[in-house]
This record gives sequence, structure tokens and C-alpha cells, in this order.
Amino acid sequence: MESQKLYRVQREDLPKLQELLTECFAEDPLYLSLIPDEDTRKRLLPELFECDLTEFFENCEIYADSRDLNGILVVADSSDHVNPIQYFLTEMRARLKTDEYLIKEDMSLRTLWHFILGRDYLNSSWTDQLHQQRRLHIIYLAVRPSMQHHGISALLMEEAITYASKNRMMISLETHNEKNVDMYRHFGFKLFGIVEKHFGLKQYCMVREI
Repeated sequence: MESQKLYRVQREDLPKLQELLTECFAEDPLYLSLIPDEDTRKRLLPELFECDLTEFFENCEIYADSRDLNGILVVADSSDHVNPIQYFLTEMRARLKTDEYLIKEDMSLRTLWHFILGRDYLNSSWTDQLHQQRRLHIIYLAVRPSMQHHGISALLMEEAITYASKNRMMISLETHNEKNVDMYRHFGFKLFGIVEKHFGLKQYCMVREI
């Protein structure tokens, strides 16, 4: 993905984005389900997002609204040519590091088991049913709570839509918060399906057609 309006995140920005994601997803249904203990969740979320961002910086594209980093957009562009070996190794390192954190922060292994049960909520496997060569997948779209309702979500999403439309690409994303479904419908997304396997948690899978 290319954008002239958004700020392309640099490696030195990752610690600030780690704080941003921790703040944005502290009460997200996904993490409330996977890490039900509040103290464990507070310890784990910054570590998990550190793993995610390190992997995404290598394998995906990360944009922010500006250098102030009040909103973040993480996308995987299927039209980009990536080194499959590098992709696999980066993903495996992140997975091993994640498991290490899960075990360290909860020696009962309960949280690790939750993440094993919840793997279908974490890996976007539902997108295997979609067009693989001309698709943009939005992994994260998040805005700092104190900066919401200032048009940042619209700025980030409209840039993704502009790029996808110009290149005739489908856009896919998922959310675990039912309140977000109508917002994405506003941007032209349709509900593709709902994943519901464990914890009573629903994953709303959405697509914006070419």
C-alpha cells in the first residue's frame, strides 16, 4: 500500500505504538476473553503488542495519522512480493516469543491454553476463502480513545479504500466488537460471516468488494 497523506511508521516509533495499542485494546472483547484475569491482562498486553508490531514491521505495512501517532493502520497487501522464508521466520519468532510471555505471566498455563483455543480468532484463517492476489487485509485500525471522533479513523480508512479502489483490490478485516460493524458498513463493507467457536466470542468477518 502507498499513501501520500499518512505517516509511514519507522522502527523507532514502535514503542509508542505499543502503548497506543495497549490503550486501545485494553477492553476489547477478544482480549477480555483470552486473558480474563485483569492483572494478567495488564502485564501481558504490552508484551503481546511488542511481538505483533515487531512482526508487522517486517512483514506488513504500518501507517499512522501523523508523527503524533494518535491512530494506526496495519495492512497486509497481497500484491506485495515478500520473501517467504523471511516471512515464515519472522512469524515463528513472534509466535515463540508470544508463548514465552504467556507462560511467564501465567504459570498455570491457563492463558496459553486460551490462546491455543482461540487461534481461529487470531490468525485470520477465514480469509483463505477470499481472493488472494488482489486483496488488502486490515489487521489493525485503532485510534487513541482520547482522540476518537476527530476524523482519524476516517482518514486512515479512506486512504486504504483509495489505494484499494485505484488498484482494484478487495479489502478484508475482522472485528470482535459488534459496535464496530456499523462503522465499517458506513465505509462500504459487508458482513461476510461470523466465527464463533469458543468463549461465546464472535468474530465479525467483513469485506469491501472491488
